[in-house]
Amino acid sequence: MIKKFLDNIRPNFEEGGKLSAFRSVFDGMETFLLVPNTTSRSGVSIHDAIDSKRIMSMVVIALMPALLFGMYNLGYQNYLAADKLADASFWELFGYGFLLTLPKILVSYIVGLGIEFVVAQWKKEEIQEGYLVTGLLIPMIVPVDCPLWMLAVAVAFSVIFAKEIFGGTGMNIFNPALVARAFLFFAYPTSMSGDTVWLASDSVCGLGNALPDGTTMATPLGEAAAGIAPTSTFSDMVLGFIPGSIGETSVIAIAIGAFILLFTRIASWKTMGSVFVGGALVAWLFNIAGLEGNAVAQMPWYEHLATGGFCFGAVFMATDPVTGARTEGGKYIYGFLIGAVAITIRVLNPGFPEGMMLAILLMNMFAPLIDYCFVQSNINKRLKRAK
Repeated sequence: MIKKFLDNIRPNFEEGGKLSAFRSVFDGMETFLLVPNTTSRSGVSIHDAIDSKRIMSMVVIALMPALLFGMYNLGYQNYLAADKLADASFWELFGYGFLLTLPKILVSYIVGLGIEFVVAQWKKEEIQEGYLVTGLLIPMIVPVDCPLWMLAVAVAFSVIFAKEIFGGTGMNIFNPALVARAFLFFAYPTSMSGDTVWLASDSVCGLGNALPDGTTMATPLGEAAAGIAPTSTFSDMVLGFIPGSIGETSVIAIAIGAFILLFTRIASWKTMGSVFVGGALVAWLFNIAGLEGNAVAQMPWYEHLATGGFCFGAVFMATDPVTGARTEGGKYIYGFLIGAVAITIRVLNPGFPEGMMLAILLMNMFAPLIDYCFVQSNINKRLKRAK
């Protein structure tokens, strides 16, 4: 039925049709709803059961546990700050977070896909599925109080300067979602850090106005950077009942997503596991170094892995097949350096208590060099054997 409907309206979108200006929109919807029936007519082709659409769809499914729990945690943290947690039901907490998160997701997709539709129409190319994941990642890694206009500007910057300017999906060298976060972090630092960005200032369901004046809520990393004794336990960090970005708080929810990605072989266990090994090792080294006066360095290594965006970055950002290392050996080095650099930034630079964003973007830049070294090493070994 869907195919018949699309076949009937297709002439309107082809060249010469009255809706030819929206041909890219039609192509995007058709490839989203149906599997394309086009086949290559020349060259060698490898037929597989998975394509980019299925890969992106599977990543979106893997993101759902972290997203849904993040919505619940938003309601939990705001009701807790307003001292109304005891009177709230599960659906009240989840509904509050849902109403806070939905506008950010809509803005992300409307702005990002709008730009991609315009560029595809201008270049007379098909719409790619890459933004299906990026459009969901961006709202999940920004603070709850990030203004929508600010988010729209960051999305536009990311799509244009981190993706389309390089040629579109599969050609970008930096992770677009992290570029959006980096843009917000450096352009609007007061809206991306501090103790006030983790609670909603706008009234939602009448609760926003119930928050006491000057209410703040620091993340565990923020407390450690300020030398404050942590108010969250390790179990809170694992479960996710801590302040933080929408999708980054629950280790369990992120672990479910990691299992889905690894089971379906969408993500590489070599990259993902190496990030945790690198982060744990460097955090442990800082533990035994005994840096006096540095509370972040004295955090147990396992708390480093459970706080901030470390787990989320390791599972959903570092494993990006486009911007990460592609050689099998290079994945170990790439992931290890991400974890090591992230913890180093956390400990030694109090101005950046997170570190994961900058670590991944830095290693995005070095991923081609890592792959080149491994490829060149294999070439040299084969030349020696040939001699």
